[in-house]
Amino acid sequence: MMEEKYLQVTSGRSPKECNLAVRLVASRITLEASKVGAIAEELETEEIDGLPCSSTFRLRGNDLDQLLDKWIGTVCWVCKSPFRPLHKRKNWFVEVKPYSPVAKEDVLHLKDVYFQAMRSSGAGGQHVNKFSSAVRATHVPSGISVQVMDTRSQLQNKEIALLRLAERLRELGREELNVANEQKWKNQIEVKRGQAKRVFHGPNFIEK
Repeated sequence: MMEEKYLQVTSGRSPKECNLAVRLVASRITLEASKVGAIAEELETEEIDGLPCSSTFRLRGNDLDQLLDKWIGTVCWVCKSPFRPLHKRKNWFVEVKPYSPVAKEDVLHLKDVYFQAMRSSGAGGQHVNKFSSAVRATHVPSGISVQVMDTRSQLQNKEIALLRLAERLRELGREELNVANEQKWKNQIEVKRGQAKRVFHGPNFIEK
């Protein structure tokens, strides 16, 4: 069965040499994925001065764990700076991290909603004691539930419940997006240096 995994390659807001390393690592991931029959699709790239400081990939294929295990961690590129010839530093670090994409906003389908009739409570005279006009509507996939007793019509209460469920799902989507964006930002600014998982050398990015 074809799997789907996500990776983020980031320089952690480091010098432009590290951003160049992001580009080189991204190209190498794409190459190695193709060699094992997988597809690496670049979903999003954030650039600074024309170089990627962060690149997000979707990998699709079979048995992706071995490929991911080769990459997840710190990658070191040992090379004299192509931008600053007199610079003494030669070790440039980037990090490859697993990434969880934001789920698409849930669309409310009637088939996913379970309705339960209830007796209304509160003011309303004899009617509220005789008819189950209130409803509890539950969106089964998410578990979100609302209770509506706004009108004496069960049909109208169902319609109101659907509107409120749809709004709750939108709120949930916005919350998940905020959490995902916060984590993505942390990934971009936090890069572990040292104890590199893989080390590449020179302008041709050769692994030794």
